[in-house]
Amino acid sequence: MKIRPLIVAGLLILASCAVFAHGNKVHVVGTLDRINPDSVVVKTKDGKTVEVKLLASTVYVMHVADNSAKASGPDDNKPAKLSDLAVGNLVVIHATPKDNLLEADEIKFSVPAAVKPAMPATAKPKS
Repeated sequence: MKIRPLIVAGLLILASCAVFAHGNKVHVVGTLDRINPDSVVVKTKDGKTVEVKLLASTVYVMHVADNSAKASGPDDNKPAKLSDLAVGNLVVIHATPKDNLLEADEIKFSVPAAVKPAMPATAKPKS
C-alpha cells in the first residue's frame, strides 16, 4: 500500500518535467505572411499576426514532404537559409521572448501542398 504514493509522486515529477522542458520558449505556428530584412510575420491559425525577429544565430530547416506511405521523420528535414523562405510557407518557429519581442531560435518550414486541379468532366458521346 505504501508503493502507491511513490508511484503518484513519480508521475507528478515526470509531468512537471514535461511542462518545463521548453523553459520560456514560445512556438509560433502558421503561414508566413511577410518577410522583412530582420523579421518575419506569421499569420496563425486563429487569424492573428505575430512578428518574430530574425537573428544571425537563427537556424532554418526545410521540411521536405515525402508522398510515400511512410510517416515523415527527421530525415525529411534539410538545412536551409533565409533566402529559402517564401510567403505562404507553413512554419513552426521556436522563439525566445526578449523584452516585448520574440527572437527566432529555429524556423522549420515547408511549402504547402499543391492544390490538385479539378478533373475535367469526361465528354459524353453524342447520340
